[in-house]
Amino acid sequence: MKLIGSLTSPYVRKARVVLAEKKIDYDFELDSPWTPGNEVANVNPLGKIPVLILDDDTVLFDSRVIVEYLDNVAPNNKLMPASNRERCEVKRWEALADGVCDAAALVFLERKRPAAQQSTDWIARQEGKIIRSLEFMSGQLGEHSWCMGSHFSLADVTVGCALGYLVFRFPEIDWQVKHPNLARLYNKVMQRPAFVDTVPQG
Repeated sequence: MKLIGSLTSPYVRKARVVLAEKKIDYDFELDSPWTPGNEVANVNPLGKIPVLILDDDTVLFDSRVIVEYLDNVAPNNKLMPASNRERCEVKRWEALADGVCDAAALVFLERKRPAAQQSTDWIARQEGKIIRSLEFMSGQLGEHSWCMGSHFSLADVTVGCALGYLVFRFPEIDWQVKHPNLARLYNKVMQRPAFVDTVPQG
């Protein structure tokens, strides 16, 4: 199988971490919808990354679809529980973490526009989502070792990627000081080779 994506996208990183945790071999093709002459829209009509192309040429897109497929295709190192209630909790963590990435990416793109065209209200609205989500994450995590309590799961993958994106793009957000439990979680995931090998670059 082949994964198409960039070295900076937190959604691509999520897929790469899952591939590594599941020990699945794949080819990694660098491409981005923001690169001139890119081919992303030719494989994903939404023009987004990551894109996973299976061995039978089936194309999967949206990181949530990709990681669920990957967790099911290989029985080792299960990242999603079978129980419906626990599964919903993992998916809620994923939705929250992806929402942080969505808001952060929107702020990043808005700030790349000419200063006169930037909307301070729009930026403030997205930043508010990030701050509230971090507070919610911190409250839900509490003193647990991992998002789901005592075991590493997809919830930790997604939260780790979201926090890593903030470290990469928004070092001025002092979430580590305000939420030391999230900092502890981030430090723990960064001890895993899957995270060390996928640190955003660019």
